[in-house]
Amino acid sequence: MLTEQKSQGSDYHNDDGRARVQKISRYFLIVALILSMIMFFNLIKIFLVPVLMATVFTTLFYPFYEWLLKKIGRRKNISAFICCLILLLGLLVPLFAIADLVTQEAIDFYNSTFPQIVEAIQGDQGLVGKIKNSALLKRLNINEIDWETTLQGVAKQIGNFIATTSRGTFHVVTNLFVMLFTMFYFFRDGEHIIRRIKYLSPMDDTYEEALIYRFISVSRATIKGTMLIGLIQGTMGGITMWIFGVGSPVLWGVVMVILSIIPLVGCWLVLYPAAFYLLMTGEVWQGISIMLITAFIITNIDNFLRPQLVGKDAGMHDLMIFFSTLGGLSVYGVMGFIVGPVIAVFFLTILDIYSIEFKTTLDLAQNASFSHIKEEFPAEEPVKEQ
Repeated sequence: MLTEQKSQGSDYHNDDGRARVQKISRYFLIVALILSMIMFFNLIKIFLVPVLMATVFTTLFYPFYEWLLKKIGRRKNISAFICCLILLLGLLVPLFAIADLVTQEAIDFYNSTFPQIVEAIQGDQGLVGKIKNSALLKRLNINEIDWETTLQGVAKQIGNFIATTSRGTFHVVTNLFVMLFTMFYFFRDGEHIIRRIKYLSPMDDTYEEALIYRFISVSRATIKGTMLIGLIQGTMGGITMWIFGVGSPVLWGVVMVILSIIPLVGCWLVLYPAAFYLLMTGEVWQGISIMLITAFIITNIDNFLRPQLVGKDAGMHDLMIFFSTLGGLSVYGVMGFIVGPVIAVFFLTILDIYSIEFKTTLDLAQNASFSHIKEEFPAEEPVKEQ
């Protein structure tokens, strides 16, 4: 009997020891996983933007990949290569052509337009002279401003920007290569990668599907809506400036594309100053025409096309889109207008999942807080009329 009790006690201690060792082993594994994730992230963080862009474009063009896969007999490597080649020709060739035109026009703008602006501002004839000699500006001592030095400083900043843009061409090409290289494997092995991520994720399948759906929706809304509308507005703005003789239309067209991508901003930030410049230099009807076209045609393109192209795909408030787009541009550069909203929608989806998963606890906390407030500030009873 004593031997059996010792044996049971020994088994208990052995089971307790094994459980403790297993618990310590799991904690060690979690710590090792977190540390390795941090080191791995530091290793690949320079590729974060092109990999995320590869994910976005793969998601958008995956239906075309599947169609191509059926047409050529389920050959994944060939189908993925053809998709990447089409995107390469559709992105790289226009990118280099536009970049070359923008660089040339920026240099021409720097060499020619700024001296004209300085001359126009320093002159005492025409509309500028009347404005400078007005009583209001004299009271404000506006004539004491050294306009030439100010404009030369602005021109210097633009020249530095042009030089930086030219040096960044190699960086853009490298990111494009990494993006296309990643897309090839995402096309070929995408289904296996998604299954593996779902298996490793402890979240419910419903939540995982919600994350994937929101990611696809915001990617589609950003590319199909924001980018396409920006291209249309910027192109029309550049054509308008070219028709009415404003210099560097390609340069300003690219600037207007970028401005049109940002919510609540648009081409008017370029077109209205251009119209005002034409009015200052005596080209009155050209300036008025640009103002009218901007107000009644280009500005309304967004109101007409966005509901048709975007609809409810974005699933975010306009203010959230505004901040995520600006934040993405400031942190991740040109491609931030896609990366920013994608990160924002991922955060909002996680927030929705949190509110669903902890709904009972949040409701109890809300009711407890409300009851506490009622105890602290009881409602006054209405005074009865005598």
